[in-house]
Amino acid sequence: MTLPILYSLRHCPFAMRARIAIFKSQSGVELRDVKLNNKPAAMLIASPKGTVPILVVPPTQAAGETVIDESIDVMVWSLTRSDPDNLFLASMDEGQCQKNKLDELLAFIEVYDSEFKGCIERYKCAKRYHEPNLLERRQDCEVYIQDLEQRLGKHAYIFGEYESLADIALLPFIRQFAKIERQWYVQADYPNVKRWLNKYLQSVMFNKVMTENPIWIEGTDGVVFGGIK
Repeated sequence: MTLPILYSLRHCPFAMRARIAIFKSQSGVELRDVKLNNKPAAMLIASPKGTVPILVVPPTQAAGETVIDESIDVMVWSLTRSDPDNLFLASMDEGQCQKNKLDELLAFIEVYDSEFKGCIERYKCAKRYHEPNLLERRQDCEVYIQDLEQRLGKHAYIFGEYESLADIALLPFIRQFAKIERQWYVQADYPNVKRWLNKYLQSVMFNKVMTENPIWIEGTDGVVFGGIK
């Protein structure tokens, strides 16, 4: 069977969340790690915008070849096919509940994607270029970290006692936040966020998702990724 092709970049948080969802879905893909300063022609043909992740679904698994080039769409596509951990938090008793909960999860993630991600980028720049507004930029991020701290103080995961799409979608970005000023983060008063993040970073899943693979060369096969939990 022809596997879907995933163009990816190991440390890109958007590509990372796509790989996590694929791993969680227990689905297999042909993983092609790329460099964005040397984008393969096949990747640009699939999606001229040239950003990762890009998932190319073969005609055997779609009504004609399908290209999915937004990370959340890759996650939803993967978990719609198979969601053994119930990351959509679907109710088995109420059919309508599944869609409503997914809508709630996606709305929550969108806030972080549209607001928190920009705060992180400005925070990174302030640290990198030694800007005088570093504290202000960090505090902008902390508004969202504090929200997570409160949620995770009430239960094990962001939406309750069970892991959800929101957890794995935000994970790469919270990891990114924690790395910007590592010394400050270690002593910061966010015990619940740290517990939640460390649990993921120390997991077998994360180790698999972050495995370093050779950069894909045009005309060769990629690496089979996923397929087993």
